Amino acid sequence: MKKARVGIIGFGTVGSGVAKLLTTNRDFLKKSVGLDIELTRICDTDITTSRGVTIDPSILTTDVSAVIDADDIDVVVELIGGINPAFDFISRALNSGKNVVTANKALLATKGIDLFASARANNACLKFEGSVGGGIPVLNGLTQGLAANRIQTIYGIVNGTCNYILTKMVKEHIDFGMALKDAMDNGYAEADPGLDIDGIDSGHKLAILSTLAFGKYTTFDDVYVEGIRNISSMDIEFAARLGYVIKLLVIAKENAGKVEVRVHPTMIPVDSQLGKTDGVYNAIEITGDFVQNVLFYGRGAGAEPTASAVVSDIIEIAKRLGQSEAPLIPIGYNPSAEQESKEIMNVLDIESRYYMRIKTADKPGVLADISKMLAEHSISIASVEQLETFLKEKSAVIIIITHRAQERDMQASLKILNGREYILEDINLIRIEDI
Repeated sequence: MKKARVGIIGFGTVGSGVAKLLTTNRDFLKKSVGLDIELTRICDTDITTSRGVTIDPSILTTDVSAVIDADDIDVVVELIGGINPAFDFISRALNSGKNVVTANKALLATKGIDLFASARANNACLKFEGSVGGGIPVLNGLTQGLAANRIQTIYGIVNGTCNYILTKMVKEHIDFGMALKDAMDNGYAEADPGLDIDGIDSGHKLAILSTLAFGKYTTFDDVYVEGIRNISSMDIEFAARLGYVIKLLVIAKENAGKVEVRVHPTMIPVDSQLGKTDGVYNAIEITGDFVQNVLFYGRGAGAEPTASAVVSDIIEIAKRLGQSEAPLIPIGYNPSAEQESKEIMNVLDIESRYYMRIKTADKPGVLADISKMLAEHSISIASVEQLETFLKEKSAVIIIITHRAQERDMQASLKILNGREYILEDINLIRIEDI
């Protein structure tokens, strides 16, 4: 029976989940896939705190070289996250001919092509299924199951924290601050939730999805990113009146030879598959030219779902141990391959319908001036409603839904309108996608 010896760098939430899976299911994996996967070593700066998993203390170390440089390790699993020192650790492992598994979306979204250059030069595998969607096999789905298709669109909910917060706002009619506190109290949000609620985590994941889907290396810097801090209970309620729900959506589309890559709060139909994805769950809907729509759905984070994805990568690597042929590298990460000659589309060139929440001084002529300004920028109003009036501060809230317009025109009009003396706070803009 073929044996694979595994060394883990990082014994946190996901690392402990991988260790638990490998020790608990070792005999099962021998029977189901015909491989003996041995957890040989675990490295972390803290090897004394209990992780709730029974591990032989002799395999624990604080010396990363005992994993990277060891002759008795076949697969290095990097689970510390972040850019540095993870980049150095993975590079060292690949340059020594070691195969690597990672769930590090931030690293792949910034230095992915450099890591794959090292993998190719050393005939080593670099696998990363756990970097997007937790236990959802969406990356293998893209590169294998949907390989015969030209991918046309990707719409996805890939951050469970944001989806939990937005779902909480819908179900319990509470504001963003209260929903965020609830997420933190229940362990769904970090003490510093910025990576999640500002859309950064989703942007990292979209860069990976786009690279695999369109064969064009996409970095985090290519992705337009907005978070959910400005979403109010008023926005949630008005969306519901229109038959929509607000989700932090990742969007990648092929558009006239270019690729749109953007992350932002989006109104989508409440009865759509993504619209019905609630709580901490993730869902990614992919459209291919022959397969049409495919939905990947499941838990997008956590120790056990992500561990499932990481170990699936270890299994794939273990199957090819001892083979001489070079492992396949996804086209988008392979600078030597003939990549698609697509460009990343400037977000100002996209078109969308828009929802505008405008808090204004309650006085005559305001709506007429807003309408005039939008018309001067080729933006047509589909509907308008004065939603609420605040008598004490003599203010009102106006809601405008537009027809399709170009982002460039919308941003130009917003810049002028936000400077008007009757605008009491920056206009909140939410894009609408009828997926």
